[in-house]
Amino acid sequence: MKNETLEIIYTRRSVRSYTGEAVPRETLMKILRAGMAAPSARNIQPWAFIVVTDRGKLDSLCAKLPYAKMLDKAGAAIVVCGVPEKDTVYGGKYWVEDCSAATENILLACHALGLGAVWTAAHPNEDRAATVREILNVPETVVPLNVIPIGVPKDKGHVIEKFREENIHWERWQG
Repeated sequence: MKNETLEIIYTRRSVRSYTGEAVPRETLMKILRAGMAAPSARNIQPWAFIVVTDRGKLDSLCAKLPYAKMLDKAGAAIVVCGVPEKDTVYGGKYWVEDCSAATENILLACHALGLGAVWTAAHPNEDRAATVREILNVPETVVPLNVIPIGVPKDKGHVIEKFREENIHWERWQG
């Protein structure tokens, strides 16, 4: 019997084509809960999430972000933001790592719930981050890490096998 969690991890893929159907608020809340279940350094949780369901805002982001054109048919988007000032222990050093862990949980939760999603970067491209800040009124002290379009996949697509045994080194670097 296969482990369901591992199956979700192994079969997750980036989805860039959606039907245009809305994503229910209850589903988005489940996805956000998964994001917030991610580990973070000293459990500081230096993140904030902007949920975008307004068609006008999704279209504005679509028009201005070069690698987020799939927002035109996405039912929603989640913008994962870093809030470095929350980290008074490490001086804001680990927000990227922490927000990346939250992002992966969001992507896995979308897949587990039968939705498609894809990570589109804002940070470290200042022009993209500035675009997100402008459209969504994000303060300068908050850093948009990415925009995750979410929706009902238009087609089944296929899973790409990413396992590469040559990337594994036992006990020491072998090369």
